[in-house]
Amino acid sequence: MKKLSLLFSVFALFFIVNIATSQTLYFCESVDSRGNPSGESSTFNIPRGGGYFYFLCKLPYTVECTEVYYDIYDVYGDYSENYNTSITQDGLGKDWTWFWKKVTFYTPGYYHVYVKDCYGATLASSYLTIKFK
Repeated sequence: MKKLSLLFSVFALFFIVNIATSQTLYFCESVDSRGNPSGESSTFNIPRGGGYFYFLCKLPYTVECTEVYYDIYDVYGDYSENYNTSITQDGLGKDWTWFWKKVTFYTPGYYHVYVKDCYGATLASSYLTIKFK
């Protein structure tokens, strides 16, 4: 029984550490100078002429690249995805652990956004819903 208890404790600790240090993509209304999101949400209501908000990526390690890519996919009712567009962000420091990009959307929909590094590895991803006001 002690072995099972110890195994459970090790698993729980690993799970907690993994959550605390995982990479995250936030969608928010603004980002402060310390990389904290404000107005964080996965749903945004934009005017019919388009609206912007921010993509904030936070990593538990340095990015090791001077540019990243935000690959945006349309998501359909059956959860299939279709490539929509990519947005490049350059000018990053290789030692950065967080970065943000102001992004404008013009079309409502359900999206899956992937943040990829200069080697094509996925750093983080998240789902986003855009609606018209």
